[in-house]
Amino acid sequence: MNKNRSIISGLDWWTIGLFLVISIFGWLNIYGSSFTFEQTSIWDFSHRAGKQFMWIMTALAMGTIIVAVEEKIYDILGYIFYGAMILLLLITPLLARDINGSLSWINIGSVSLQPAEFAKCFTAIAVAKYMSRYGYRVRDLRDLLVPFAIIAVPMLIIMVAQRDTGSALVFLSFLLVFYREGMSGYVLLWGVFSILLFIIVIRFGGVAVPVGTGNVGILVGSLLIEAITVGLLVYREKDIRIAIIVAISSIATFAIGLILNIWVAVNFNYIALASLIVSALMLCVLAFKQRRRHIYWIIAFVALETILCQGVDTAFHKVLQPHQRTRIEVLLGIKDDPTGAGYNVNQSKIAIGSGQFLGKGWTKGTQTALKFVPEQDTDFIFCTVGEEWGFVGSAGLLLLYLALILRIIFLAERQRDRFSMIYAYCVASILLMHVTVNIGMVLGLLPVIGIPLPFFSYGGSSLWGFTLLLFILLRLDAARINKLHA
Repeated sequence: MNKNRSIISGLDWWTIGLFLVISIFGWLNIYGSSFTFEQTSIWDFSHRAGKQFMWIMTALAMGTIIVAVEEKIYDILGYIFYGAMILLLLITPLLARDINGSLSWINIGSVSLQPAEFAKCFTAIAVAKYMSRYGYRVRDLRDLLVPFAIIAVPMLIIMVAQRDTGSALVFLSFLLVFYREGMSGYVLLWGVFSILLFIIVIRFGGVAVPVGTGNVGILVGSLLIEAITVGLLVYREKDIRIAIIVAISSIATFAIGLILNIWVAVNFNYIALASLIVSALMLCVLAFKQRRRHIYWIIAFVALETILCQGVDTAFHKVLQPHQRTRIEVLLGIKDDPTGAGYNVNQSKIAIGSGQFLGKGWTKGTQTALKFVPEQDTDFIFCTVGEEWGFVGSAGLLLLYLALILRIIFLAERQRDRFSMIYAYCVASILLMHVTVNIGMVLGLLPVIGIPLPFFSYGGSSLWGFTLLLFILLRLDAARINKLHA
């Protein structure tokens, strides 16, 4: 009895309060987005609002059970949970039915579940367990590769086998945790540059170079890689001489291409590739002769970014689904499809803009009532907030999410063991990724990849997945009191 009382008193009720407020506000907006004149009651369990209320009640029951379970089980059985989830992810495509090209949903009776929503939680547990072991140092390459593999396995299964790119990309949020634990900032900059390179190659891939053959996307991407390489040699290695040699070799390679183009049509995609290979070989010789290990990071940067630059077009057309490619092309301005792939975003922005400062009122949104925005109670529910509650309601929701994420960071910093602290940062990173990407795609700032707004969008899988993620953290935090007195 005393132990149960200490657990209850140790729970962070501020976090629970934020969870309840966001969930209830989401429930109200699900009713507003699915409201019809035939459906007059929010308690009608045959409609989505009534079903969402049931999901919230079951989520609270789930949270109660999680809080009652001994907290050590998550650390002790972390790898077993992770392995079981990997197995479930592998089985899912065999049992799932095709929904918009994705094989990520399985039916259990009358309930449809998406295992990918739960995979994030068990991956976070596995990452926290490995990174909290004695003697772990995130700056050691070997110690960094294992956490990368832990997140890469479910990510690749979800992306390739289940064909659900949106859910897979959420796993990139773990990079923020690695950075918090001491991973070099160059790795994050590497990731940002890779995204920029992807955009450049796709956006200008159809633009021909003015001389010879090839496309502007690969040419500009290759030149950027060369520029970053020279910059790293000057800034990090303080070796201006080698930087000048690499720059001259790159210029010479392109000059040879231009001269050859006088007699034969030269494919400058291959010239760009040759320039990068020459730079990488020169760096390899430098690293071997002078035994400068740090150069290997620059070599790895050149090699991987070269593969990305040369292979992104193939990956774009082979990995992504046709509708996902079209959405990216619309976002980048390659295509103009206001009645097709761009329809959701256009209608969403109209709905948000029409709400103005105070909104049209709950259940009074015309865009919402007339069903102009598809998926408006799931992936695009934020547009319902903008139309019915206006700028005030939208800003209020963002402040609630900000408060929740900052509170979780506060919980992370007060933990007495590394497992709980790292897990807490995983939770904060996943929530931040979901909120940023979901609202970004609704506003037309990011491609539409179809991920829910935490605790807000309609759906049992997402609500249960986020509840599992959050309440395990609350249970670990509640046990902190006992550790203080141990």
